[in-house]
Amino acid sequence: MKIDLNSDLGESLGAWRMGDDNAMLAVVSSANVACGFHAGDPAGILETLRRAKERGVAVGAHVAYNDLVGFGRRNMDVASADLRADVIYQIGALQGLATAAGTSVRYVKPHGALYNTMAHDERQARDVIAAIREIDPGLCLVALAGSPLLRWAEAQGLRTVSEAFADRAYTPQGTLVSRREPGAVLHDAQEVAERMLRLVSDGIVTALDGSTVRIRAESVCVHGDSPGAVEMARQVRARLEQAGVAIRSFVDAPAS
Repeated sequence: MKIDLNSDLGESLGAWRMGDDNAMLAVVSSANVACGFHAGDPAGILETLRRAKERGVAVGAHVAYNDLVGFGRRNMDVASADLRADVIYQIGALQGLATAAGTSVRYVKPHGALYNTMAHDERQARDVIAAIREIDPGLCLVALAGSPLLRWAEAQGLRTVSEAFADRAYTPQGTLVSRREPGAVLHDAQEVAERMLRLVSDGIVTALDGSTVRIRAESVCVHGDSPGAVEMARQVRARLEQAGVAIRSFVDAPAS
């Protein structure tokens, strides 16, 4: 068995520090790096990319709505032309910084409200899919396991990667519990590690109401900005490896 572990990195902005990128890069196999729209500044993003290169961690563009104030977590009704150009702009910026760091952008994972909207809003989903195809059709798209977005992207020729979340609660329908609801974010590292082992081994997670949900995932996200994120990621990885699960990115090794 094998699984990818990913985390959202490069999200510090000037004097405002978000997460511990160096520590997370020692744990994960893929790094979703901010592109400046929801978080991140050029110098900090470049440093994260250099550290990812040193660790052999695959790099993806963590594209978002243009929403620094809301950390990209506010729903937005962006016109198609603007959304497509915004996504191309963000991927292009990260590609340039990645080249300077000696690595390359291998995939795209939308962030926050854009990620959740694309999972069910076909218009915005198709806009982002079109943007990815226009700048680099070889990029993978990481999307919520079980969402129609996977089908829409595959129909347009994109390779997709189904994603589950280690530290988020699920509804009985297999969707993420809203962050506005109690219990949406999980904090017990040991419990999360056992949940992820069951997910990888059996394709099952326990929903918020105690029922079981079937989820097929190729990648597991551990959020880098939550309290205790590094320790949680370490425990998830240790538990999986203890059970014989290999931690590998869903893409080939990053370019040298």
